[in-house]
Amino acid sequence: MGSVATRTPDHRGANGAFVIDSVSKAIIEQLQEDGRRPYAAIGKAVGLSEAAVRQRVQKLLDQGVMQIVAVTDPLTVGFRRQAMVGINVEGDIEPVADALAEMTEVEYVVVTAGSFDLLIEIVCEDDDHLLETINKRIRTLPGVRSTESFVYLKLRKQTYTWGTR
Repeated sequence: MGSVATRTPDHRGANGAFVIDSVSKAIIEQLQEDGRRPYAAIGKAVGLSEAAVRQRVQKLLDQGVMQIVAVTDPLTVGFRRQAMVGINVEGDIEPVADALAEMTEVEYVVVTAGSFDLLIEIVCEDDDHLLETINKRIRTLPGVRSTESFVYLKLRKQTYTWGTR
C-alpha cells in the first residue's frame, strides 16, 4: 500500500466523474462512521500518516466529492413535518429546480424521469408551514403545473453510508 500513499490517485475519469482509489474510499468510510474521527486514527486504519489523511480529506472536500456535516433529526429540533413532493413542470425544468433549491425548507431537489419532472424533500415546522410552503410558494412558481405531496408519517431508515459501494 506504500506506493498508493505517495501518489495522488484520485482523478476525473472520461465521463467527468471522480475516480477514487481504495484508500480514499476507506477514508470516506471511516468518516461516515464518525465524522469527528481523528486523522491519526483514520491513518492507522487505512495505512497512511496523519498528514497524508489530512491532505486526502482536504482534496476530497475541495473537489466536492464529500462534505462533513452534522445531520440532525428534524423532530428533535422543532421540525414536525417532512414530505416528499412530486412536481410536474411546463416548459424548462431548470428555472423551477433552481427556485426550489433556493427555498430553505427544501432539503434536496432531484430532476427525474417518470411520473414527475422533479422530486423534492421539504422539512417544515408543522402542517400549517407545510401548507404555506406548498400552496403559496411552490405551486405559485412560474412553470409549476401540478404537485403531489407524500407526507412522512414515520421515518424508518436514513443512512449516509452508501458513498463508497
